Amino acid sequence: MKRIAFMALFSLLAAVATAQPAPFFDRTEADLGTVLWKEPVTATFSIANRGNEPLVISYVGTDCGCTEAKWTETPIAPGKSGEISAIFDAGLLGRFQKMVGVYTNADEAPYYLTLRGHVVSKLDDYDETHPYQMGNIRLNRNTVDFADAYKGDRPMVEINIINTGDAPYTPVLMHLPSYISVKSVPETLRRKQAGILQLTLNTEELTHLGLTQSSVFLSRYMGDKVSEENEIAVSATLLPDFSALTAAQRAQAPKAELSDMDIDFGPFGNKKKFSKTLTLSNTGKSALEIQELQVSDPALSVSLKKSVLPPGEHTKLKVTATAKYMKKSSVEARVLLITNDPDQPKLEIDIPLSL
Repeated sequence: MKRIAFMALFSLLAAVATAQPAPFFDRTEADLGTVLWKEPVTATFSIANRGNEPLVISYVGTDCGCTEAKWTETPIAPGKSGEISAIFDAGLLGRFQKMVGVYTNADEAPYYLTLRGHVVSKLDDYDETHPYQMGNIRLNRNTVDFADAYKGDRPMVEINIINTGDAPYTPVLMHLPSYISVKSVPETLRRKQAGILQLTLNTEELTHLGLTQSSVFLSRYMGDKVSEENEIAVSATLLPDFSALTAAQRAQAPKAELSDMDIDFGPFGNKKKFSKTLTLSNTGKSALEIQELQVSDPALSVSLKKSVLPPGEHTKLKVTATAKYMKKSSVEARVLLITNDPDQPKLEIDIPLSL
């Protein structure tokens, strides 16, 4: 009887010990790029709760009076996300690095976020800071990649933008998919004013694991149309959520291993196709499941003999490239596998363009 009571008490204590919030930031650093003196800019961080108790942000502190912080003040339920915004108003010219301390009920010590960038009095040379031109608008990037996102997360990617025209400009993104939202800070850019486009991924709207690709188009003027000239490529990789696994379950999990993570087909010569075969093994303690198998380029095709591998077994993964399509490709091709291995849910095979 005492043993039963002791075991019940032990189980209760173990449950209490593992019941806690677990904050996860979409990023811990924000590069604000080139910032105009006395033109406030905002960096927003997403904080997800991957624990099993509500997460409370009790306070957010900054290391100088030039930075103001705002945050989600209501408890963040397990599986949900909140936001922390840091508004930087530059008082001095030159490069800067500012720290933001986030205090929560998950740990006595704060979590630190970093803001960095370069303050200038005026923007004259855009080629280095904003190399992508779309009419009178210039951007620091024309691709957005939400890498390694989990269901429930709301990661954000920022695009630095500047209006080089003489008239005020309000950024609008056309063909915005349901899983992406956008906010312009400020909402309207004056002549020669710099700002930020904040693109947020709502992972709840993604319908499948692995890679999702789309394009959005920046409207350069009222009535603008979509074209390659104003295209911004957007990609997101959704991974399985293993946050609810216990330590015992992780110890019994599958383990995925590939014989090679890179394929170099080399020059094709007169051949129309090249193929290489890799070995996928499960060195874990339970069945390995291949939940998604994708290619980033239609010039590639893959075949997998088995999608479920018991412990200790292996299978063959064949990758084939078609020469005439690979030669036209403008991006590095890759093969993506999504598995139920909690330590390595994403396996990427890189294929350089050396054909």
